[in-house]
Amino acid sequence: MRISDGVISALFAVALTAPVAFALDPSAGLGERSASVAPVLAIEPGRTGERSTIEAFRAGTKSYMAGDKGEALKSLQYAANQGHTGATWKLGRMYADGDGVRRDELKAYEYFRRIANLHADDAPGSPQAPFVANAFVELGGFFLRGIPNTAVVRDPGRAREMFHYAASWFGDADAQYHLARLYLEGVGTEREPLTAARWLGLAAQKGQYQAQALLGALLFKGEGVPRQAARGLMWLTLAREAAATADDGWIVDTYDNAFKVATEDERAVALSYLQQWLKIYR
Repeated sequence: MRISDGVISALFAVALTAPVAFALDPSAGLGERSASVAPVLAIEPGRTGERSTIEAFRAGTKSYMAGDKGEALKSLQYAANQGHTGATWKLGRMYADGDGVRRDELKAYEYFRRIANLHADDAPGSPQAPFVANAFVELGGFFLRGIPNTAVVRDPGRAREMFHYAASWFGDADAQYHLARLYLEGVGTEREPLTAARWLGLAAQKGQYQAQALLGALLFKGEGVPRQAARGLMWLTLAREAAATADDGWIVDTYDNAFKVATEDERAVALSYLQQWLKIYR
């Protein structure tokens, strides 16, 4: 799940704290922190005024929303060079998606790595925390699949570390979902369905619909966890309502299959659970 451009335009990073290098170069291990590592930014963050940096970010966001992505790129690059986290994140997203620029996963990786290097220790409730957490999620994705013809090779263990950091320190729901999948599939770690279910539960409670679907399927079938068919059907129902893209076909199919084989009692209890959920969370 990606941070929307509406959120991008509303979140403005606070003044940067002293950078802490969170060693993310392909040859280093996660958690190797060293004051001797050179800062990622070539320009000292405080060299220009905070106001001009934020103005550049605002101008870039405005240009992007207006469809002028060439002009947006210039403003966002300026703001990113001054250390603006939101601008750096947006550039990473643009290069990852080929959005107004030629798609370049390595450039995207470098922008996300820059955020992780400088802001790994930021408080979870800080204005830039959503950008930082998502940067770790994106890095996890790169390590999970690798970037062809670069030093960023497939490393599921590193991917798990990236997801775990964002899931535990920032409480990021997407990171919790991706981490759960690794535990469920035994990728980069031992297969642990119960651990996967716990992470899925945390993400599902926050409304992460893919986690709701996967948790629902686990509970309904009782695969590696105690079977709770009604509870599973409730989560699948919530996920089915949130599914919105072609990639979500598996959610629709999983719900349909579960609903067909559920007993009348299981459906009735699931409906009761769903009504309770909606009273609390909507």
